[in-house]
Amino acid sequence: MAGLATTFGSGAMTNSINEIENSQVILVSGSNTSATHPQVARRIMDARDRGARLIVIDPRRTFMAEHADIHLAIRPGTDIPLVNAMMRIILDENMIDDVFIEMRAENFHALRDMLLRIDLKETASLTGLALDEISRAAKLYARASKAVICYCLGVTQHICGTDNVQSYSNLAMLTGHVEQEDTGVDPLRGHSNVQGACDMGALPAVLPGYQSVADPDVRAKFARAWQTELPAGPGLTLLDMTHGDQVRAMLIMGENPMRSDPTLAKVKKKLEQLEFLAVSDLFLSETATLADVVFPAASFAEKTGTITSSERRVQLVRQAIDPLGSSRSDSEIVIGLSRCLGYEMDYESAAEIMEEIALLTPIYGGIYHNRLEDSWGLQWPCPDRSHPGTPYLHKYAFTRGRGRFVPTRHQRPSERPDQDYPFVLNTGRLYHHFHTGTMTRKSPMLVREGGRARLEINPVDAGRHKIGNGDWLRLVSRRGEIELRAEITDRVVPGALFTSFHFTEAPVNFLTVDARDPKAQCPEYKICAVRIEKVTHA
Repeated sequence: MAGLATTFGSGAMTNSINEIENSQVILVSGSNTSATHPQVARRIMDARDRGARLIVIDPRRTFMAEHADIHLAIRPGTDIPLVNAMMRIILDENMIDDVFIEMRAENFHALRDMLLRIDLKETASLTGLALDEISRAAKLYARASKAVICYCLGVTQHICGTDNVQSYSNLAMLTGHVEQEDTGVDPLRGHSNVQGACDMGALPAVLPGYQSVADPDVRAKFARAWQTELPAGPGLTLLDMTHGDQVRAMLIMGENPMRSDPTLAKVKKKLEQLEFLAVSDLFLSETATLADVVFPAASFAEKTGTITSSERRVQLVRQAIDPLGSSRSDSEIVIGLSRCLGYEMDYESAAEIMEEIALLTPIYGGIYHNRLEDSWGLQWPCPDRSHPGTPYLHKYAFTRGRGRFVPTRHQRPSERPDQDYPFVLNTGRLYHHFHTGTMTRKSPMLVREGGRARLEINPVDAGRHKIGNGDWLRLVSRRGEIELRAEITDRVVPGALFTSFHFTEAPVNFLTVDARDPKAQCPEYKICAVRIEKVTHA
């Protein structure tokens, strides 16, 4: 969000998901789309069946990569030199959109000057790719009349994640592939309702609708509505809370940081040192087992509310059954706690909460439950009751006015392989499991299909270490170790390893680093240095 907010003025998908089907070229970067966003993957494959060309940028040979016209298997952490090389080729070949740049963008000269100073062969060599591969992808993307960039956590979960996003924004603006239907830059959100959580102010420096907490007029508006004073400074980021020493008590709702956060030894120590920890969840997760109090939360089927998808679409979820046992909806839990703490929240229904959201949040200004009842939802910005919603952003101008080119330069990962830890470990998700497995690993069918934790290792490395398929391995980093079975596959290149983070018995985030992007504070999950040791189990 920080990257797109700087370049475009808004951190959301510029287009609707169904528009992907009408693009001539689809560039997918850092996304195992068929496993993590299968409905989006279906749109991509439908477009490809109708003649669209597919470019995939990914260190692994995923399903999407296997079906790509061009698969750029870059070294992890080299998106910036790749995109800079692509843009330099587009500039040299005079394939830039001069009219778009002149009318809609600013700071182009700074980008051009940076591109002209780079050594193209040296920049390409950082990626591990041949220059002609990069050139083919650059020309294919630039020459399309409609092209879309889809990216996910493989782009953002680096210490340079914000700069990675700005690089792809630069590429789109350089070729005029934004501010149009069927063409733009589309971040795919990591899991359900992340977009809605961010929209509602679950970020350190903004209130709902991305209204800055530093703006006195914004604070005054919310203070009047909530009848309380608001702090002028930003709050804490996730890692500030789970790795720092500023927080004495926490309420964790629907989140499992004891599996999803990096450097889990630090997280465990912090949570155990808290004076008080409350967790609200459907199941007794690894985090909930550390809590002083656990609130039983209601599932999606037991409550009414809205979910905002990656494409900014707000959809109504209707309660189907009464809450089981003593479980309650999230809003009831928060309202009850608030009253116990002396602040009399007073909402009778989710619809009433939505009315307040519309009143205080301009991009949601026309979104009410009664408008969502008989529709597929409304896409923000939707400023008033008569507005139909916005299928694609920046139609006449960027949210910030003009798009801004931001020159970016390569940054080395926080940790690189060496003699003691010679492999690069990448982490991600599998098709049959969701996030930390809190729900999906309760399903016998998904457990049967999803199997157990596996470490993907290239046949060359397996042969060198005398590892057979299914052998037990100990995976060791500077922060911890886990044990899991080997899966020998050419999906990963020699020197690279991959595993998922769904499995309690192999909690890979005990290994990952807590180095973070200085702008967005996102941890570098995608790269850490490890070694492997063969283990004999009786």
